Amino acid sequence: MDKIDLKSDLKTPYRPSAKSVVEVGVPAFNFLMVDGDGNPNTSEKYKETVEALYSVSYTIKFALKREKALDYVVMPLEGSTSPRLQ
Repeated sequence: MDKIDLKSDLKTPYRPSAKSVVEVGVPAFNFLMVDGDGNPNTSEKYKETVEALYSVSYTIKFALKREKALDYVVMPLEGSTSPRLQ
């Protein structure tokens, strides 16, 4: 069974040039997401939320591997510090 690694397959969005500013195209993805606010450096809730996201991500990964013979690398955590639009 081959392992899918989107981070390696999609090098342009994940490893853009360090020498110049480039525009990259990012394909549509499905995400697990939690919305919230606060300081991730001091918030216990943030830590618990990240743990929950990874727990769910790996549960899905291993279920798909077992039931559908589909294996993939869980993508890294991504976040945004943009203020919410009101």
